[in-house]
Amino acid sequence: MRYSAVSIFLNGLRGNAAWKPAWGEPAPKSHYDVIVVGGGGHGLATAYYLAKEFGIRSVAVLEKNYIGSGNVGRNTTIIRSNYLLPGNNPFYELSMKLWEGLEQEFNFNAMVSQRGVLNLIHSDAQRDAFTRRGNAMRLHGVDAELLDRAQVREKLPFLDFDNARFPIQGGLLQRRGGTVRHDGVAWGYARGANQLGVDIIQQCEVTGIRREDGKVAGVETSKGFIGCRKLAVAVAGNSSQVAAMVDMKLPMESHVLQAFVSEGLKPFIDCVVTFGAGHFYVSQSDKGGLVFGGDIDGYNSYAQRGNLTTVEHVIEAGKAMIPGLSRVRVLRSWGGIMDMSMDGTPIIDRTHIENLYLNAGWCYGGFKATPGSGFCFAHLIAKGEPHSVTREMRLDRFERGYPIDEKGQGAQPNLH
Repeated sequence: MRYSAVSIFLNGLRGNAAWKPAWGEPAPKSHYDVIVVGGGGHGLATAYYLAKEFGIRSVAVLEKNYIGSGNVGRNTTIIRSNYLLPGNNPFYELSMKLWEGLEQEFNFNAMVSQRGVLNLIHSDAQRDAFTRRGNAMRLHGVDAELLDRAQVREKLPFLDFDNARFPIQGGLLQRRGGTVRHDGVAWGYARGANQLGVDIIQQCEVTGIRREDGKVAGVETSKGFIGCRKLAVAVAGNSSQVAAMVDMKLPMESHVLQAFVSEGLKPFIDCVVTFGAGHFYVSQSDKGGLVFGGDIDGYNSYAQRGNLTTVEHVIEAGKAMIPGLSRVRVLRSWGGIMDMSMDGTPIIDRTHIENLYLNAGWCYGGFKATPGSGFCFAHLIAKGEPHSVTREMRLDRFERGYPIDEKGQGAQPNLH
């Protein structure tokens, strides 16, 4: 069923009784050409593009819980491509371009809102760094604008411009950045993949990986053994656990990243704003709630909840940027499991096992990369070679001495 204003009107006249499920509940087949482990945004996007772009439709997505239960439904919904390094910028710009046509492509309202992303500047050194980043963006064909103090004040007058410690001196604006409805992305890709013949199998946990003659033969699951020609792993913070099933140790750690939503307010933030003097980012949802977040909790964990110390740290940074937040109540918070790589940059590569492929290490940037990640991972699986924009995201880059360290903070996951 194709969604449209006409179909909504006609189904309303029929009591909304004719709507069909967005995707099916198939029993797993005994064998697939490709099994994608992980029914989050990256796994679903990979399956969708495998079927749509590369004609591989014997695909199963295995999700241990329900679609949207992981990080794709537990994030602050920000999309952007304002990166400096050549190993990152072309990839995230590809993802941004895919976001811009996504809803029309899979006929689902993911609420893509290109309201702009503004990074605040608080010092002369930071202005120099953001000028360099903006110039690098424009050299790659990505939009970037450097705003002075007066322009930022006109756009966001409620910020604390005269903070003695963190005076605001300007900002770097990417107008094409913004937000997307996170669970809408999961549902849209699931529906699109299902229409192309992909089997989406929920409540199907992978408990082991069977190997024969040095290759993956299939996976042991809570619903029995399922064979495959190729196995693709896209399980976010659980990447290390799945890799351990084939005795592989990954250069990453799992950390909790918290996010928060406030009570509903009248509209006053019309873009995404990030605090340049600390790690804090905020936008306002269509329902009026402020959606915000900050640092990871800083210790290894597989829990989908965080600690109060980080809550205090994040909200302090928010109040330093917007003093009026002191009068706003926080309604709820949640946590996602981040697989933090050693340099803060993801891994999209094949492993030492010939038919085992890995999509991991997304740190803070997983949601914004969803379309680009799925497209490039599908390209790698289908063609056996990386897409041109992910050639530097190799698994062995640490061993070779070619990290992509966007922050320049060193090879420790908790720093990124």
